[in-house]
Amino acid sequence: GIDRDSALIADLFDERDPAILILLKMTIEACKKRGKYIGICGQGPSDHPDFARWLLEQGIDSLSLNPDSVLETWLSLADNTI
Repeated sequence: GIDRDSALIADLFDERDPAILILLKMTIEACKKRGKYIGICGQGPSDHPDFARWLLEQGIDSLSLNPDSVLETWLSLADNTI
């Protein structure tokens, strides 16, 4: 794995990398197929509204966000889903 907090290699980490998105999509689909709850906890949705939107489009049930990004992220997601 990559330590996203390491100043030496943090720039190599991106949860929006196509390989990561494929793995997440496969995981979300498998959970949905089995009726499992899907929640995402991590920095990604707080830092990248496009990633939060992608997760929502995949059908996840909840997002964990940093307190300072909740309002902005919710408004961004609501603006494009209404």
